[in-house]
Amino acid sequence: MGDKETCGLCWEDFWNYETPKVVVVKNRNLGIIYRIIQLVIIMYFVVYVFIIEKSYQERESAPESSVITKVKGIAITNSSLERKIWDVAEYIKPPEGGDIFSITVRTMTTPFQRLSTCPESDDVPGSECKSDLDCEAGEMDQLGNGIKTGRCVIFRDMNKTCEVEAWCPAENEINMRDSVLEGVQNLTLFIKNSINFPRFGFSKGNIQKSSKLNCTFDEDTNLYCPIFPIGFIAEKAGESFDNLREKGGVLGVIINWVCDLDKDASECNPQYSFRKLNSGYNFRHTKYFMENGVEYRTLTKVFGLRIDIIVHGEGSFLCDWILLTFMNKNDVYSEKKFEEVIKTGNTSTHNENGTTEQEVRPVLPQNCKHC
Repeated sequence: MGDKETCGLCWEDFWNYETPKVVVVKNRNLGIIYRIIQLVIIMYFVVYVFIIEKSYQERESAPESSVITKVKGIAITNSSLERKIWDVAEYIKPPEGGDIFSITVRTMTTPFQRLSTCPESDDVPGSECKSDLDCEAGEMDQLGNGIKTGRCVIFRDMNKTCEVEAWCPAENEINMRDSVLEGVQNLTLFIKNSINFPRFGFSKGNIQKSSKLNCTFDEDTNLYCPIFPIGFIAEKAGESFDNLREKGGVLGVIINWVCDLDKDASECNPQYSFRKLNSGYNFRHTKYFMENGVEYRTLTKVFGLRIDIIVHGEGSFLCDWILLTFMNKNDVYSEKKFEEVIKTGNTSTHNENGTTEQEVRPVLPQNCKHC
């Protein structure tokens, strides 16, 4: 068949009309299987999509949030040298009251350090030596306390380490004063949290106007009391205070707001949970002073209980399709939602500029196939 004949057939087929043919098979078994498949699909949409996932709702999963915290109470350290009272200005770092802070639970202090030469601590890997040949002058170990002088000196007893130029004496167990704070578990944490779902214009906080601030949080009886004992947080997170006092740690207070905004605002409540995020937490800080014209410092290694306030949230609200389809006042909603421009010969008017204006009227659902 030549190209001419092929083109002729294609041209004739182009003008043909096609329509699908429906075949009805009168077979009970096949019909039962067909209806079961239909029922499964319907049940999937009704149970999973609509009831479980609530896919008929619009969602916002990143609410705006602010957190303010305050810790109250005192702690005490008893050592062979002194008894010290710790207040909130000393044991809270940083003091601003943000969503991440630490409470001092133990300190190891190296007092009266000054710039000089001294034996390196034997806790530093590779610091031990037998002669000066083992100590390279000018070498600086990143895990050490200073710069090696090239001399091998006695550290304690018969143990020798390389001498370093540093803040002396170097930090080690011999020179440290160990102090553990007592009463930290009795301190109280105040948390003020506010959330906002800007998409839905909804805001709420974890403190009600009727809330009394001389209370203690209880999930069942005092949900809107924002005061948490530190010991309660550690217990709920599954961490013992003995471990925290020894090495410190990181605990999380998670506030979750899951709000179905189709319901009353009183149904949107915070849900608290408590987690152990990390074992061990410490940092160092110094205080400098002058004595007889020589600069000294006190080096303090702090073991702290760090608390992270973490806020999650999700708000959901009926979507436009539901409002247009099922609301009793869907005509009112549609008037605000749609407008139709109708061009007619008799309803045109002229504005002050002399141009023609067309009639604009709302489209009601019964007049619109797509509503």
